[in-house]
Amino acid sequence: MGQEVVCNVRAGRTLTEGKALLESTELIFRSADLRLKIPFRQMSSLEASDGWLRVEFLHGRAEFQLGSHAERWADKIKNPKTLLDKLGVKAGMRASVLNLHDDTFLHDLKSRTSTVTVGKTGKDSDLIFFGAERNEALDKVRELRRSLKPNGAIWIVYPKGRNDITEANVFAAGKRAGLVDVKVASFSATHTALKFVIPVKNR
Repeated sequence: MGQEVVCNVRAGRTLTEGKALLESTELIFRSADLRLKIPFRQMSSLEASDGWLRVEFLHGRAEFQLGSHAERWADKIKNPKTLLDKLGVKAGMRASVLNLHDDTFLHDLKSRTSTVTVGKTGKDSDLIFFGAERNEALDKVRELRRSLKPNGAIWIVYPKGRNDITEANVFAAGKRAGLVDVKVASFSATHTALKFVIPVKNR
């Protein structure tokens, strides 16, 4: 989830109060009479000064009165986290990948850490990335936990907008395996990833 701030926005001659939300790839603003959704890739100019974030984009210009958040948001927009950063992958980690057929992800993962097991789970994995295209595949989550370090995590990657496997299904599978969900991330344009860990009391 992104960071939300109540602020004033000036767009053209209009100054209005609403909520600004900084997501991983776009800046969103909502008020009673103004809606903005500005993808980072459409921004042609970005400046933070005096508590204002000034953005020029494909359809115009907007100024966000963010106070102390202005410079931090500008930095996050200019230097967005990579997928591996969002998934918590660090050098030296033991990672296992099952049922995920994403060559770019695998290449990037192996560039970040050299200990990657594909097609099965490696013992004492720090991170397990498990692709579930159908609800039935989620039965395997309980088994995956056995290969997880006590403080490790399982990321379940599943398709967006499908009825045969939903967020509720994934949550339920994690709970059945004795895990708790702690984070969600957009894995790709078509898939979402939910992070599960072993409860602290059970480690």
